[in-house]
Amino acid sequence: MSCKLQKFKLLSGNEIPAIGFGTFQIRGKQKITEVLELALTSGYRLIDTAAVYGNEQHIGSALKTLLPKYKLKREDIFITSKLSPSDQGPNALAALKTSIENLQCDYLDLYLIHWPGVSGIQAESSDNFKLRNQSWASLVKGVHQGLVKDIGVSNYTVKHLKELFENSYGIKPAVNQVEWHPHYQTKELKKLCDREGIVLQAYSSLGGSNNTQLLAEPIIKSVSLKLNKSPAQILLRWALQQNIAIIPKASNAERIKENINLDFEIPAADMSAILDLNKKRKYAWDPEIIY
Repeated sequence: MSCKLQKFKLLSGNEIPAIGFGTFQIRGKQKITEVLELALTSGYRLIDTAAVYGNEQHIGSALKTLLPKYKLKREDIFITSKLSPSDQGPNALAALKTSIENLQCDYLDLYLIHWPGVSGIQAESSDNFKLRNQSWASLVKGVHQGLVKDIGVSNYTVKHLKELFENSYGIKPAVNQVEWHPHYQTKELKKLCDREGIVLQAYSSLGGSNNTQLLAEPIIKSVSLKLNKSPAQILLRWALQQNIAIIPKASNAERIKENINLDFEIPAADMSAILDLNKKRKYAWDPEIIY
């Protein structure tokens, strides 16, 4: 199956595209419309956003125009958004409704708790646990009300997931979206997600914005030359071959097309060599500090 069509099954029985289009730091009505048009014509069918990205409204407007233009319906597109840390707790359901309104649709395919912590609360405070627990209870109601098909989490560690399993109000998280790349792999987290049927979805697959450390790794460059693929394609394919979903972000037409053209195989020896690059080196925020 082409990577453009590849999907992973969620606990609910619904499916999520293996490759999505990330929109972090992409803002402005014209820019959003331009990149989403490129994404849709390149074959992306998952659009990933978040309340804190400040672009939900422009994505909603763009899709209203672009879907009919390319003879696509709402159900042909998978839309993910995320709960802001400032809305953790009883406000979670209202925040979900606001995201739906901003995105100008009737439902979301996936809604994630963006961060295990809460804005304005110390990382070590037990209030973080209490409020994210309230958030989850609220979002379960959102599923029952038909506002969102699946709910999940982002930046959850093994500790945070195990706490959630103890009281998930009848719905376990469908997805855990985390920083994941050769320099930062948490084997225990992947093992737990695999065992529980949770789709692990990677962000910062290339090391994050303005960071070339992964792309410049000698092993990545070597495999890239051997397979006649770009270093970025090697990094993305490396995740996919481990059944990890990806949401690469790009605003350049060539990169947008390149990031979804992953129909090749990295040989086992090269996969192992890339796995061995693990340095426990994070390039984004660290959720381990959150109680």
